Amino acid sequence: MTSDHLIALAGNPNSGKSTLFSEMTGMRQQVANYPGVTVEKKVGVAVCDGAQLRIVDLPGTYSLVANSPEEAVARHFLMNEHPDVIIAVVDASNLERHLYLAIQLMELRVPMVLALNMADVARKDGIVIDREALQNRLGLPIVETVGNKGLGIKELLHATHEAADSGVVVHEMPAIVYPPEIVDAINNVAELITRHEALTPDYRPQDVARGILEGDTEVFKLFAANDVAPLQAEVNEILARLETTLGMAADVAIARARYAYIKQICAGCMSEHSPREQYTISDRIDAIVTHRFLALPIFALMMFLVFQLVFAIGEYPMEWLETLFAFIGESLTAAWPNAENSPLCSLIVDGIIGGVGGVLVFLPNILLLFLAIAILESSGYMARAGLIMDQLMQKIGLHGKSFIPMLIGFGCTVPAIMATRTLENRRDRLTTMFIAPLMSCGARLPIYTLIIPAFFAESWRAPILFLIYFTGIMLAVILAKVLTTTVFKGESEQFIMELPPYRIPTLKSVLLQMWERGVLYLRKAGTIILAISIIMWALVSYPQKTVFDHDYDTSIAAAQTAGNEELVMELENQRSAESLSYSAAGRVGHALQPLLAPMGFDWRIGTALIGAFAAKEVFVSQLGVVFSLGEADDSSDSLRAQLRKSYSPLVAFCIMLFCLISTPCMATVAIMRRESNSWKWPLWQFATLTLFAWVITTVVYQIGMLLKIGL
Repeated sequence: MTSDHLIALAGNPNSGKSTLFSEMTGMRQQVANYPGVTVEKKVGVAVCDGAQLRIVDLPGTYSLVANSPEEAVARHFLMNEHPDVIIAVVDASNLERHLYLAIQLMELRVPMVLALNMADVARKDGIVIDREALQNRLGLPIVETVGNKGLGIKELLHATHEAADSGVVVHEMPAIVYPPEIVDAINNVAELITRHEALTPDYRPQDVARGILEGDTEVFKLFAANDVAPLQAEVNEILARLETTLGMAADVAIARARYAYIKQICAGCMSEHSPREQYTISDRIDAIVTHRFLALPIFALMMFLVFQLVFAIGEYPMEWLETLFAFIGESLTAAWPNAENSPLCSLIVDGIIGGVGGVLVFLPNILLLFLAIAILESSGYMARAGLIMDQLMQKIGLHGKSFIPMLIGFGCTVPAIMATRTLENRRDRLTTMFIAPLMSCGARLPIYTLIIPAFFAESWRAPILFLIYFTGIMLAVILAKVLTTTVFKGESEQFIMELPPYRIPTLKSVLLQMWERGVLYLRKAGTIILAISIIMWALVSYPQKTVFDHDYDTSIAAAQTAGNEELVMELENQRSAESLSYSAAGRVGHALQPLLAPMGFDWRIGTALIGAFAAKEVFVSQLGVVFSLGEADDSSDSLRAQLRKSYSPLVAFCIMLFCLISTPCMATVAIMRRESNSWKWPLWQFATLTLFAWVITTVVYQIGMLLKIGL
């Protein structure tokens, strides 16, 4: 009979924790979000001696004091979900610093195993750790591991299984000598807390009391939620008295006591046979890649290589997928009885295959992007990239790492928003998600390549295109500054980033990261995209017009008899345009005319914009339908001619401006919903960017009319 044990995997950022998780669980992983937060939840299964170990990879954290969403999630899980065993992952080459979290975990009194990871790096640095001595001093099993090489994984799983089966807390409470004032304060606060059961439904009073002394924001939220003002006042009095007595904050005194204990432990268990290299390989590389003058050119080169990988290489499988979905749609239409008059066939081919397929063609780009990000993260360069760009990004209130998703946004907004997962801070993550659509993505390029040659002389085409891209960048800068000083004001945190040593990424590790993120995109985003695709299909398909202004059937039959295929196509396009005008989307376009007019738009542009919500590039084909030209693309001379007849260069520029600023596509909304874990932010983003686009486009058009520019 097999047993099922819940295992918590905890450790500092850059401890190799996630690599160990991938090695232990392989492909048996599920990724979601913790309820109510954007923090990623990874759960995997490992099998050891017939038992299933459900391993939860907790967010990397330096402490259990909950002052960030990641720390709050880790603390809540450890104290509320009651794992059978905690695997504490520590970097053997930075043992003293990493043991700080391990000591906090030991204080929870849960069976625990210590993974002494990166043992090879420690040995290379001349650090010798007496594992048995350390094991005896801490009173818990310790396993040496090298995560990126898969060494020690079996031993770690076996030790974890044994600890889970026994259920015995082997280790003694760490002999940390806290100042007597701290001990008295913890006991006094714990006694006060026991009077209020609501404050300790799952936590030990001593743990809650220690959290109060360390400034744990989650504990204070617990106080506020239970309306215990008198208790709060007594606790505040104890804290004030304690700080006066100690001459320092309570959290500082507790931290000093823990580090003193850690130093005592390590003194007898760790030695250096040879002094560490003062100038390591990582230092030598950093001297070049973070150089005052070379850093930005090298960063630009790295981003160019990422673009090449994601969009140049990804172009071929994208074309294959486009061809595949087109073949599936055409084959199904050909095999379907009376396909032209079948709503179900139209739903499947035009709505589901066309809508979802139009988004899934981005999957190669997304997978290649995740591959590139995994390589940059595993190698250690991603942390340097954030450091390099931080000075520039701080001027608009963002983290240096925000630059990478913004840069990716020039290719596609969907992977750009997904790339914000590299940002630890919720404030920076949400702000970057909001401004990412202002980077002119590849889906907008067909609009530009259609309109610019139609309205502007050859000598002006490059400057106009540059102006559009530059406008997007400047608007992103302005919006980011506004958001970080209004909506997200007060949530900023300092740029603190540990620079890990450079490592050679393992193929297994980067492929697993690419796979798990790709599967998440398909599972989560696909459901939302499917729903929106069906809605968009219904809007352009219904109500159906049965009585037309012209007898198209008779005219088409006559043209076919005469062999005039050109006229047949023209008549079919005219009928399609009339049907579109009659549909819900067309009616909405007509209804929006009063709002469109200040921008210089008519119902035809409005109808095309509605269709473009599915995907921006659809705007071009929708215009082809509206102008009775059938399937048109960005190189259609006939469509350009029709646009020149109908609109001025000023209106043409305003079309591009509106398409630039407004929300790119439904995939952006879907991914924003997925990554923010709420409908609030994507809906607010959609409304904000749409209003932003309308205001700016209206201002530009009205000023242009006033100054008689581009008429």
